[in-house]
Parts: sequence; C-alpha cells; structure tokens
Amino acid sequence: MAPPNAPEATDGPDRGRDPRLAPPLAQSAGWGPLDVRAVDTVRALAADAVQKAGHGHPGTAMSLAPLAYLLFQQVMRHDPADDQWIGRDRFVLSCGHSSLTLYIQLYLSGYGMELDDLKALRTWGSSTPGHPEYRHTRGVEITTGPLGQGLASAVGMAMAGRRERGLLDPDAPAGTSPFDHHVYVVASDGDLMEGVTSEAGSLAGHQELGNLIVFYDSNHISIEDDTDISFSEDVPARYAAYGWHVQTVDFTRTGDYVEDVDALLAAVEAAKSESGRPSLILLRTIIGWPAPTKQNTGKAHGSALGDDEVAATKKLLGFDPDADFTVEDDVLEHARAVVERGASAHRAWEPRYQVWRAAHPERAALLDRLRGQRLPEGWTDSLPVFDADPKGIATRKASGDVLTALAPVLPELWGGSADLAGSNNTTMEGEPSFVPESKQTGEFPGNPYGRTLHFGIREHAMGAILNGIALQSLTRPYGGTFLIFSDYMRPAVRLAALMKLPVTYVWTHDSIGLGEDGPTHQPVEQLAALRAIPGLDVVRPADANETSVCWRTVLEHHDRPAGLALTRQPLPVLERGDGDGAYASAEGAARGGYVLADSRGDTPDVILVGTGSEVHIALEARELLAADGVDARVVSMPCREWFADQPYAYQDAVLPPGVRARVSVEAAVAQGWRDVVGDAGRMVSLEHFGASAAYQRLYEEFGITPGAVAEAARESVRAAAGPVRPGGERPGATPTEGGTGDAG
Repeated sequence: MAPPNAPEATDGPDRGRDPRLAPPLAQSAGWGPLDVRAVDTVRALAADAVQKAGHGHPGTAMSLAPLAYLLFQQVMRHDPADDQWIGRDRFVLSCGHSSLTLYIQLYLSGYGMELDDLKALRTWGSSTPGHPEYRHTRGVEITTGPLGQGLASAVGMAMAGRRERGLLDPDAPAGTSPFDHHVYVVASDGDLMEGVTSEAGSLAGHQELGNLIVFYDSNHISIEDDTDISFSEDVPARYAAYGWHVQTVDFTRTGDYVEDVDALLAAVEAAKSESGRPSLILLRTIIGWPAPTKQNTGKAHGSALGDDEVAATKKLLGFDPDADFTVEDDVLEHARAVVERGASAHRAWEPRYQVWRAAHPERAALLDRLRGQRLPEGWTDSLPVFDADPKGIATRKASGDVLTALAPVLPELWGGSADLAGSNNTTMEGEPSFVPESKQTGEFPGNPYGRTLHFGIREHAMGAILNGIALQSLTRPYGGTFLIFSDYMRPAVRLAALMKLPVTYVWTHDSIGLGEDGPTHQPVEQLAALRAIPGLDVVRPADANETSVCWRTVLEHHDRPAGLALTRQPLPVLERGDGDGAYASAEGAARGGYVLADSRGDTPDVILVGTGSEVHIALEARELLAADGVDARVVSMPCREWFADQPYAYQDAVLPPGVRARVSVEAAVAQGWRDVVGDAGRMVSLEHFGASAAYQRLYEEFGITPGAVAEAARESVRAAAGPVRPGGERPGATPTEGGTGDAG
C-alpha cells in the first residue's frame, strides 16, 4: 500500500516548521512535504485534544506519530471502507491510554471518524473514549485498557490466524493464501513491565508466530517519570531469549532527535520476511517530542501539556499557536488517499479469494458458516447422553466427553489448558496439538495447524490469548485451569465480558470437593466474585447430563463469555424422565434454574436451591424433610445469569413469590444468594477457608450436609411464618416469635 510520490506542499516545503527540528529521514519511504505535515498535524491534534478535554495522554501519540502514520499509510493491508475485510492485517494498540495514536489515524485514514470526534475525546457518548473500545468505535480491533492485555491478546490473534489457515487453506505456500495476514502491535514500557506480556511473549516465541510484529515504544517514561526508577532490564535480550527476532531503531542514536522512518520501514520489511519467529522492533523515542519543556517528562505522559506548552509546540511545528485542531485541506486529502489504496489492495486480493472458493467449496461453506456465527445443522445430535449411575461421574470428566464428542462436528471449537490437561479434561481425544512440529512430544504429537492448545503454567496469558482468538471472530476457544486460579485470569475475563467475546473457561476442582490439596487450592469466594462480573455466565452443573446441556447452551451464545465450574469428585448421574423416582429432564439447565424434584403437594413448604455438587445434598435433605412431614421442592440452578434472563412468569413458576421459606446450598461464600432466598431464607455456605482432608470429611466438618440443609429449611419455614424482615434477619439477633437467627 505504498503511497505515490507526494506532491509538493503549496505553502512551501516546511510551512514554517522550525529549522532546528530535524526532518524525518524518509527517502526510501517516499515521504514528501505533505507526509511530514500530516505527521506534524497528528502531533498538534494530540496536544489539542487532550488540552480541550483537560486530561489524557498526549505525549506518546505525539512521539509515535511517524510510526502510526507509516503503518496506516504504507505498511498495513487494510481497507477503510470495509473494516471487517477478512484479508486485513490487524492492529493492536496495547498502550490503550495513548488512544489518540489510533484515533487520529482512523480520522486521517477515512474510517468515518471526523474532527468533531477528536474534539469530543473522553466525553459522554463520543466515539473517542479514554481507551479504545471494541464494538464501540469503527476500526478498533480490541478493547485495550489494562497494560499488557493488548500485546498478550495479539498473541492469541496470531495463533488464531494460523489455526484458521489450517482449517481453510492449509496447503497454500507461505504468503500466498488469501488468509495470510500480520498482527501489528504497538506496546509501551508499561506493557513490557506487566507480567502477562512475559507469559505471552514466552509462548509466542515457543509457537514461532511469524505473523506477529510488535513495536516496543521505549521512551523510558511512565507516570512516575524516568523508568530507571523501577525498570532497567535488557528487554531485547529477554525477547531474543524467548525466541523472537529482535531489532532496534533508535531515533536518538546520533545525539540529536532524528526520526529515521527509513530505518523503521526496513525493520518492518525484515520482520515480515521472518516467517519462523515473532518480531520485536524496539523503537527508541522521546515522549512528547517536540514540546519544548515537557518532552521526555512524566507530565507529557499522562496530563494536558498546558496552553503555553501547546502553543509553543505548534509554533515549532509551523502551526498557528492561536488556532486549535488545524487540519489543512491538502493534508487531509493526501492522507485520505489511503482509502483508494486500501480499496485497490482489497480488489487485488479478491481474485485469489474467489479462486480459493471455487477450488474448495466445502471449506468456503465452512467459512461462510463461521463468519455468520452459525452452528451446523444437527450438531446437538453428537452431544452425549449419560445413563443414570449412582456411583457417578465427575462433571470435569463429563465435560471432556462432551468436547471429544463435538470435535468432529465443530471444527471451530478448540482449546486446552494451563498445564492441566489430565485434570481439566480439556483434550479432545485423538486431536493433534497446536505446536510447531519441532516442539511436539511423545505424549502430545502435533503440527502448526493442530487443535489442542498447551498454554503452559501461564493462566494470566491464557485468558488474554483466548480473548485474542475470539477477536478473530471465526473460531471458538476454551481454556482450562482450576477454579482457584481464575484469580490469575480475572483481568482478561473481565475484558472478555466487556467485549462480549464467546470465550469458554473450563474451571475444574470447583470447591472443597477437591479434598486433600487443601485451602490454597479450594475456591471459596471465587464463584461470588466471578458472578459479580457483568456479562459473564458462571455455570455449575449438577451432573453429567446437566454438563452436556450446559455446554450446548454456552455454545449457542455468541455474545458473552462463560465459565464452567466443574467437580473433581464424582457426582451421581440422576435418573431422568417420567418414571417413579425420576427427576426432571436436564434440559431445564438451559434456562439456568429449574424444578428438579417437585413437592408432593401443589405448593411446597420450602424450596431448596442448589448448584453443582450441592444439588445432591439438597435432594437428600428433601427426603429427610419428607420424613418430618415438610414438603420440599428442589431447584437446580446451574447458572444464575441464565435464570435471571428468563421471563418473570417462568422465574415465578420455579420460585413462587408466595413461598418465602427457601434455602440455598453451595460450598462457597453465601454472598449474592440473599437475592434468591429472600428475607426468610437461609443459606448453607462456607464462610471461611477450607482444609486438607478427604472431601467427604470436609463437607461433614464444615456443616454442608443433608442434615444441615434440612435444619436450615425448618428454620426458614418458621421464619416465613413471621413478619417480613427486608434484607433478612441479622445473624446473632435475638429471635422473635416465629423466627430464628440466620443459619448460613
């Protein structure tokens, strides 16, 4: 997408630019005066936008102006008229605080952003929020806020690009497939400090991701000013040790500040030709250049420069210091010529794509289905149905059986675990690993287009990489670890929910039921904490057949992430159907909550609500209560979020508002369950950490037993006969007639 020779500027080649500012070295790049003016316009716009907002990050956008302009004008294959073009390169601004680095290029490149959008930076309803947001602003490929997440997710994008090529066009020589593309990342010192990028960078080198190119803007400045105060490592040496191809372009190497665009472009071309390794290009810049007094300072990083400094900077660049948001017509026209170059690149790509479609009609049909986010006809016929079995099966094992059964019918479904394949049951039987052939092992044979992912013990990076895979929009990723280690993944999980990505987490060992590993591995607060994330479905099935139905329901959703919380210990597979003693169909799990075992009479005396392994405790408690003449209904509620999405009529049918006697039972903190059990309800829960012992002993010692649930039910029945107490009775309060203290 190289531009034609730039025409001469109409007001002289420098338009008043201070001669003390060295012009960019861009002869090989073909830059003319209009390109230099466009880059300087970027700097002035960045300073103006932050100054108008009164807050923001101007400095990086100013110093990265040549790089961003080079990428959007000449390096990346993109079409501003079609931001979903499947043949495009991807751009990730990992240092999302420097959102103007991206926004101004979207404006200059004709993505529909206009000057008024830049003027509305960081304000309500604008398309220019403080950090770029996926699905909010056209041309933004990913939401980048927390540092490091963008770079780590880009590793997932690169992995997904390779997997998709393997699905669609595996035999094409390198560089010839219409699906070949690069992922370009701009990262900052802060990104490289974050541990998640270390994890992801290590895995990217191991995976030999030659389609990933990262620009490390090494300006040595963070909010606390000079990074020497906390960061002095040799980053290029570290990435070389990871197996990356590493280059350095230093704008300060001569002692003066000279923006060597030609050296930068040469580094890009060298990186693109390196097909067997990801590339890191360290770009040494001075933040805020050429602001006369605030360049190279922490103040240029994260605050407005001030009216005087902005005016002085504009004067140096040859702009009217009293005019704001100046964009000359010829400069904008010149920059927006990239629209036609992008359209031309798209047109040149189209014949290759059509040749591929004609030669591979089945793969083309697969592509169309994946792009339409459609599941294949009859895919649910492959889901396993488990026979009733009182000895039972762990839901983690049932989940693995589901994945293996779905492998032949859902090629888009792929994933693995953070070194816990045998524990998480995340390996589809017979499927090759996704790994360079030189890295396969006797236990896990594979190839670059394989299906089983091995994240290593890198839970934080796994979460971010899953996001990157989902952002490619064609495949459905899943990743497994123990539920307790979802804490390591939480920043990425939150971003998946924010971006509405269809990522699935397989979180096993979901309670004290894991037993002897003890309190460090036994999740207590994790379920409540995860349920607090808006847009995340937390799913805890009660037996193997609920697990199958829950997997189906997760895959039918395309607009949210979901976490399956699965047991280590076996759970009885319940008898389902219409026979005596049989329980309701597991199909009810798809609605988040359903009546598993109903009361004998028309209206139950008490409702017992359980999730996961504790549903079976509720069923046993029901029998104890029946012996005392207390008529109990048992509700299995595998997903609070799905249940809340049901019509009120359905929710009321499952949990009749007139039945105030209710008990929840879950081997975790009770936080959040008051909403379900109401003021007279009781919550059988775990309000402390666990211990190391056999799981049966732990449930007994911690009072999560059928007897405890039955006693809580009796208390709830008595409380329901008394006055309404909004918020429930206070633990330890003196009981009133007809009520007791909280049992939870």
